[in-house]
Amino acid sequence: MMRFHTLTAVAALMLGVAPAAAQTVLTVNIEPATTWVRNFNPFNQTSARQSTLDFIYEPLVVFNRFDSNKPVFRLAEGFALSEDLKSIDFKLRKDLKWSDGQPLTAEDVKFSFELVKKFPALDFVSIWTQIDGVEVVDPETVRFAMKQPTSLAAETLVQIPIVPQHAWKDVADPVTFANETPVGSGPMTEITRFTGQTYDQCRNPNYWDAAHLKIDCMRFPQLADNNQILTATVDGTLDWGVSFIPDIEKVYVAKDPEHFHYWYSPSSMVAFVFNQESANADNKKAFSDLKFRQAVSMALDRQGMVDIAGYGYPTLNQDPGLMGELYKSWADPSIATDFGKFATYDEAAAAALLDEAGYVDKDGDGLRDNPDGTKIAFSIIVPASWTDWIDTVNIAVDNMKAVGLDAKIETPEEAVWSQNLIEGKFDAAINSLPAAASPYYPYKRAFTAADKGKTRFTAQRWFNADVEKLVSEFTHTADLEKQKEIMNKAQRIVAENLPMLPVFNNPNWYQYNTTRFTGWATEENPFVNPAITNNNRARLLNLLALQPVQ
Repeated sequence: MMRFHTLTAVAALMLGVAPAAAQTVLTVNIEPATTWVRNFNPFNQTSARQSTLDFIYEPLVVFNRFDSNKPVFRLAEGFALSEDLKSIDFKLRKDLKWSDGQPLTAEDVKFSFELVKKFPALDFVSIWTQIDGVEVVDPETVRFAMKQPTSLAAETLVQIPIVPQHAWKDVADPVTFANETPVGSGPMTEITRFTGQTYDQCRNPNYWDAAHLKIDCMRFPQLADNNQILTATVDGTLDWGVSFIPDIEKVYVAKDPEHFHYWYSPSSMVAFVFNQESANADNKKAFSDLKFRQAVSMALDRQGMVDIAGYGYPTLNQDPGLMGELYKSWADPSIATDFGKFATYDEAAAAALLDEAGYVDKDGDGLRDNPDGTKIAFSIIVPASWTDWIDTVNIAVDNMKAVGLDAKIETPEEAVWSQNLIEGKFDAAINSLPAAASPYYPYKRAFTAADKGKTRFTAQRWFNADVEKLVSEFTHTADLEKQKEIMNKAQRIVAENLPMLPVFNNPNWYQYNTTRFTGWATEENPFVNPAITNNNRARLLNLLALQPVQ
């Protein structure tokens, strides 16, 4: 027997008044770019506009991490997990339509999942390693058969975008398809203006939840880096921002304390990673050596990165098991006892460990070499527009040089950085893992071998069969204590191997301007995660809560 979970209080999340007569335009900073490229392919992880997911293609369900991971039903009005946890039904809302007026049915859901099966490059969460099949039960019901019992089936399945069969069935190559004129299901599907400098997404004429949508258009100005974003934020151009702003109280809030606000809640873990499958054979020798990674980790001045590069906004992370402050309730205290020294700044200990492991200067050039005498020299890649991360990497480079390593910084464009991480075309990088209600999701994204080449989260190319098994077992029970036992085992293996060198947890960068719109998620009313990033499906709920100032 299946029991459907339903939501009765969505409307309570989104109080509204009648729309204003004049068109309301919400100006949003969503991602840095030197020019806009017209690409709205929701499966594309590098080139597609980050306004695609959620705003053009609405998820079946949003799981609200800021409210105990409760489901907020969107295209689906409920889901039912079988008692043996091996299948799950999603019930769609009645009379759903695509933005072109065509019906949105269970057939579209089935088509979307079969599309990523046919074109594995689209399957950025490796969903077909987790499901056996998709069945249309009736026009509003779709059933997924799972390979293994899992209590978290819904959370994973809703990551796959649902696209219209009638618009995609004849696309010859959906991997490279730019989808310039999208047919979508979300609130903002109509691309009414698009240039290299700005574009507008306007309301879907057939949006099922139009009663809660008080915004007519979202406008996305092209802003190349944090400095340009800062200027647009401070002068009041942006209503909704997501960017690192140094000394924010002084440079932003003080300009208009009544209307200029921010809220920085703990979020994704930021770490340095070495590509253990580097094409540079000499670097690969070092990167694959645990003692080398441990030594580099001890050489990192994490507190300096937080205080200097991050102006004190990030949260220090010295947890080799990757839990940190965000998942402190999941952290096994014995991990810090046994391995904590390897994530704590100690330049002398770092140098001593490198000496012990044979990484000494063999050729007299003042730089350490591999034990066999081959050269170690690498660049750490970081997006050119992310000034806080650039400053973090510069500190790391200085730290590594201080212990005799030949490290330097390289600053590609964000899309190039992301693509290089996905494809493994780099030596070292600064990267992050997504935040979630539990460490299950970041662990799954980082350490699932099937995801290699599909997502930047596997950039370190470290996989462990025992960790994968434990992550899978985590979903076989809903018992919190059993889940913690499983995660304790997994984090111990990760801490022992240190595949990622955590340094801090980013805040959710979030600035909001109440001059033109109210209803924002705030620290005082934290009803949802408001960070307007591509891996935060809940941003949709913040949009639907907004209303123009009358």
